[in-house]
Amino acid sequence: EEKELSREEYYRLVNTAGKCGKERLSLAIQTLCGLGLRISELKAVTAEAVRAGRIRIWNKGKNRTVFMGKKLQKQLLGYMKKRRIKAGEVFTTRSGKGINRSNLWREMKALCEKAEVSWGKIFPHNLRHLFARTFYAAQKDVVRLADIMGHSSIETTRIYTAASVRECRRKIEALGLVL
Repeated sequence: EEKELSREEYYRLVNTAGKCGKERLSLAIQTLCGLGLRISELKAVTAEAVRAGRIRIWNKGKNRTVFMGKKLQKQLLGYMKKRRIKAGEVFTTRSGKGINRSNLWREMKALCEKAEVSWGKIFPHNLRHLFARTFYAAQKDVVRLADIMGHSSIETTRIYTAASVRECRRKIEALGLVL
C-alpha cells in the first residue's frame, strides 16, 4: 500500500507538472495513466495516432489497439500544434529523440516534494497500475482490462486488480459478521 499511487496523488503530480511549466511531462503522465500504457509504449503515441484517436501497439509479440478519449486527444492535439509536431513521436527530448524511462522517471521524481507525493510511489509503471485499478473498479471486467493492457493471461491482469489492504479490510468489516 505504501507504494500504491492514489488518484489524489496522481492529480497532484499532473497539476504540479503543469504549474511548473512542464506541459510535456504533465501530458506524458496523463497519457500513460489514462491509457494504461507501459513506458516503452509511449513511443507509439505519434502525431498520426493522436489524429486517428487510436494507438496501435506492438509489444511482447502481440499487437493491440488502444482507443484514446476525446479529452486526451484534444489536449495532445493542442500540444502538437503548439510544438509544431506534424508527424512522428509526440513525446520527445529537445534533440528530437523519444523520451525514455529514465528521462520520465527523473522528471517525475523532481516533482514529488512539490506535489507532496512519497518518493517511493513515483515510477512510471505505477501509472499503469492506477489505470488498471481504476478501470477494474469502474467496470469489473477483467477480460476487457486484459485486452486493453495487452496481457495474454488474465492471471497477469489479476495482479493489477488486487484491492488495497485498506479497501479489503473495509469490505470485510462491512460484512458485519463479527459482533
